[in-house]
Amino acid sequence: MATQPALFDAAIHARRWAERYCAGGASADVLHDAADPAWLAMLEELSAVAGDDLGHARERVQRHAADIGTGFRIIGEEAERPWPVSPVPLLIEADDWATIERGVVQRAGLLETILADLYGPATLVARGHLPATVVTGSPYYLRPLVGLEPPGGRHLHFVAFDLGRGPGGEWRVLADHLRAPVGAGYALENRLAVSRTLGGLQNRLNVRRHAPFFAAFRAGLAASCHRADPRIGLLTPGRWNPSYAEQAHLARYLGFLLVEGDDLAALEDRLYVRTIGGLKRIDALWRRLDPRLLDPLAFDSQSRIGVPGLIDSYAQGNVVLANAPGVGALESRAFGAFLPQLATRLTGADLILPNIATWWCGQPAEAEHVAAELDTMLLSSAFGARTLGLPQAAQVAGADLSRAERAALLADMTRRPQDYVGQEVVRLSTMPVVIGDALEPRPFTLRVFAARDANGDWQVLPGGFARIGEHPDPRAAVLGEGTWSADVCVHGPDPVAPVSLLPATDSVHVRRNPGTLPSRVADNFFWLGRYLERGEALLAVIRVMLGNSIDADAGAALGTPTVGRLVGEIVNAGAAPHPETLRRADLTQMARTAMEAPAEDHQSVAAINAHARRIAAGSRDRLSADMFRLLDAPFPTHRGMLDRAGSLQRRYAAIAGLSAEHMGRTAVWRFHDLGRRIERAMAIARAARAFGMAGASLDDLSTLLDLGNSQISYRQRYLTGIARVPVVDLTLLDPGNPRALAFQVEAIRDHLAHLPVLDDDGMAEPQQVEATALHALVSTAQATTLDITTLYEVERRLGRVSDAIARRYFLQGAEPLRAGGLTLA
Repeated sequence: MATQPALFDAAIHARRWAERYCAGGASADVLHDAADPAWLAMLEELSAVAGDDLGHARERVQRHAADIGTGFRIIGEEAERPWPVSPVPLLIEADDWATIERGVVQRAGLLETILADLYGPATLVARGHLPATVVTGSPYYLRPLVGLEPPGGRHLHFVAFDLGRGPGGEWRVLADHLRAPVGAGYALENRLAVSRTLGGLQNRLNVRRHAPFFAAFRAGLAASCHRADPRIGLLTPGRWNPSYAEQAHLARYLGFLLVEGDDLAALEDRLYVRTIGGLKRIDALWRRLDPRLLDPLAFDSQSRIGVPGLIDSYAQGNVVLANAPGVGALESRAFGAFLPQLATRLTGADLILPNIATWWCGQPAEAEHVAAELDTMLLSSAFGARTLGLPQAAQVAGADLSRAERAALLADMTRRPQDYVGQEVVRLSTMPVVIGDALEPRPFTLRVFAARDANGDWQVLPGGFARIGEHPDPRAAVLGEGTWSADVCVHGPDPVAPVSLLPATDSVHVRRNPGTLPSRVADNFFWLGRYLERGEALLAVIRVMLGNSIDADAGAALGTPTVGRLVGEIVNAGAAPHPETLRRADLTQMARTAMEAPAEDHQSVAAINAHARRIAAGSRDRLSADMFRLLDAPFPTHRGMLDRAGSLQRRYAAIAGLSAEHMGRTAVWRFHDLGRRIERAMAIARAARAFGMAGASLDDLSTLLDLGNSQISYRQRYLTGIARVPVVDLTLLDPGNPRALAFQVEAIRDHLAHLPVLDDDGMAEPQQVEATALHALVSTAQATTLDITTLYEVERRLGRVSDAIARRYFLQGAEPLRAGGLTLA
């Protein structure tokens, strides 16, 4: 708790920042807000964190967002960008929010009514209230779904609307998001990051919480399903989707199964997820996939990420899709021109949250008006498709067009007027954002969310998130998608009860089953373990080569046999080409290539790390933020090669430590550890063939101990010096050495004994048979007689175990069933 002097200082800073901000060109509504006690209270909380440096508050909230794992991706970029959250929230008083809430509920209900008509009797079109072109012109109007009632009887389960506040304080709707509303996860993450930064704001202003909304949505989706305890999935396009990080966070928060199209199979008009324990029924999907790609048999036959037969399951009422395919027909800007009249006709009332004024050019009078008032309008594609008149942008202010661009637009509007809409240029209100070490006004839009609860009623998320423009220009056209985001706090005089999605502390329901594990996720974690271990093994060879006590320059041109064999291990791994000589400069250059070369050139440590990072990104909902941060960390840039190698080695050790000490002993951990054990066993077997066979020198044996990370163990156990047989026994056959081959083989057999089987006849499955045979071979081997032939056989059997695991547990193309004993649960 802050001391009284500290609070006094905070109040002084708050008023100083408010005065500077008000003098900096804020709009009239914000000048009023700046004098509001709630706004000053927020600034006092901010100043208690920032002191004299507002930049410190910005950096702190960004750190919290990074800790949560918030990120997004720009299409075409491989790396994720940090989510840009402002430390200054947008404050909305409860009475003002009540108006927004009523408007959102009204709009969501109206859109549901219109959708039911468009995909049902189509009376709105038949009676001329809505032109048929406005419906069929949308690429998201899906004709195959006409006459099909969605399971549960509702098309919409979760919606979002973009709102703009004018300088006078009035709110208007800028856009509807119905197909796959993005951003609720970002709103949740913004709230987490800001509440960790401004810890006292929640209770000080009685800020309404987000958890009840998400709990209501989860209950509402479950209530739409046939089964009492349904299995619900979040269908994602995959890790390359711009908002994949948000989807992973939402799936984890809501307890949904994060699935991709390949995870699912439709059989006998039911939908299943392919898991390591067989096919498990899916009752509902909250989809983020383009509806046209959902089912190649129903829509786009070229889709590679959909589920063949999904729409048949949907048509039979066996799977709920939120939202229903086809709802995106109402997102078009052309439709917005008719919504006010439809609201009056269908509800008998005007829209509480009006649209921005819109003219669809498919009507002659409206087209003439748009052409005459071009300089005062925002011109857009009517249905979102690229047009000849707007080749470079989806929307543009008419006043910003050059003479040639204006002529081209008007010419195409004459040829195809139905492709265009004109809208008023909206001037937006501003909110404070930290720029440098000052608060400056920037225009913003507000995205709000609504979801159905268990009774089918609409609940509105209290707040949402604000998108803040980069430039002071208050036009919505200039704002675009925004540069920063901000938490939105709905506050009022009444205390807010703490609500969480976590169960009550006195709950008697205990669950130790971690839930369904899709085959794809098991595959990802298995290969994540293999790549991490492979990178660590290669790095160990590089480090031994660089730091070897042998002086390569003192020898002949070909160097010593041990150095030559180390070079051979790197070359055989595909990490670097063979150097011309084995002198120190050449070895250093080889080490640099083996560590840093891109994947298209060699299988270097950097390339292996990139493989591991991509795999981890595909199962982000099951990785801790610390684990993902270590995997996603940039490659070290220390000046010396040994320093770089050491830094990477410590990172590998940290990841291994997190895996060993922080992952629950679930099937996910078993597959991850299986990958590690198989790869480690292969590495030590290869090392023993190169450095531990008959005729090995002392340098060879010392190298084998280094690669097996067993130097200390050997010296504690044997005081008479290095000898081949005890070195081989320790590094290969000692079941008590966690780096030994025997230890890995025993762990492999144990993992496979605990993983699920498909048949209940008590017979071992192929992967278990292979592991038992491998265990018998290693456990009966003797260090005195172990030879290269036996080690080759060990490596061959390790490969067979890996193949058997893949055939049994992982996805094999589009194959939904892999054994006759599968049960459908």
